[in-house]
Amino acid sequence: MRLLWIPFLLLLHGPPIADNPPRNVIIMIGDGMGLTHITAALYAQNTPLHMERMPVTGVMSVESASEKVTDSAASATAMATGCKTNNGMLGMTPQRKPCTSLFTEARKHQKAIGINVSCSVVHATPAAFVATEPRRSHYEQIARAYTGSQIDLLMGGGRKYFDQRLADQRNLIAELQQMGYHVADQRNSSLQELPVDGSRPLIWFTSDEEPPPIHKGRVALAESTAFATRFLNNRNPNGFLLVVEGAQIDWASHQNNAEWLVAEVLDFDAAVGEALRFAKEDGETLVVVTADHETGGVSILQGSTPDSLLVAFASKKHTASLIPVLAYGPGAQLFEGLYDNTDIYFKIKKALGWMP
Repeated sequence: MRLLWIPFLLLLHGPPIADNPPRNVIIMIGDGMGLTHITAALYAQNTPLHMERMPVTGVMSVESASEKVTDSAASATAMATGCKTNNGMLGMTPQRKPCTSLFTEARKHQKAIGINVSCSVVHATPAAFVATEPRRSHYEQIARAYTGSQIDLLMGGGRKYFDQRLADQRNLIAELQQMGYHVADQRNSSLQELPVDGSRPLIWFTSDEEPPPIHKGRVALAESTAFATRFLNNRNPNGFLLVVEGAQIDWASHQNNAEWLVAEVLDFDAAVGEALRFAKEDGETLVVVTADHETGGVSILQGSTPDSLLVAFASKKHTASLIPVLAYGPGAQLFEGLYDNTDIYFKIKKALGWMP
């Protein structure tokens, strides 16, 4: 039986931080994914996880400004902006003061920015990188924020918030097309049919509302991540910041559905594999893998065998558990140790040379 912590302990004091900052950063967020979620996926298959190949590990606390148990909006805001905020708030402090996101910083440094998610693009985690809203449920306002974000690549569900709006008569898709975007829909354009040359910014909607689970035919996150890295690499010679979210790990955990949970973690891990493949070939890419919080209070019980896992849940909600952070590439050693989720923002900026 393999033990998850052995390679981490052996590689805890890995190579020194590179003198040259990374050109690219890939931030991968397994929504709701705690350490036991990773363990369940590890035990559920016979081959090692791609996450096991990452040489640097850390642990972060994820409480919000308002509660010990965070939600995705507050935790994603912490990672995206370095600001603590209340549950339910995006891109701002509890006093509603706007915070500066990593995407805004990337734009100042002339880098491309992209989002690739297995949920709607207006959900809390991707929204924290582009929107400033007091309520995460302001989906149409979040969609509107994308029109001013200068985002280079956007992949996920939620098309209806752009062209079937209730609050106004705006067709944001038409507006984005007028701004030069190539806007495609999975119903009409497969991933393989999308232009990868990066000559125009690209939006690819995978559903009107929420994409289906991976076991019901959703495009694998690994496929879209492989496309995203190629596209963004072609898009801007100065490099890119890409956010990838495995959103439905959280949904499966809320449902206490162990089989769905494992399938979603494995789908996310395959995307990690694509990010690591790109980073290894590129040599200038920092990959950071973490989660916004743990969902479900997941445990693996005595009586589990190599052929059968006994997975138990303590809750159908989020918990206050500490969250693992894994890193690979230039600047990875900055992510060792125990720290707060706001430090993700500052560590990425430091790796990129954007702060002392």
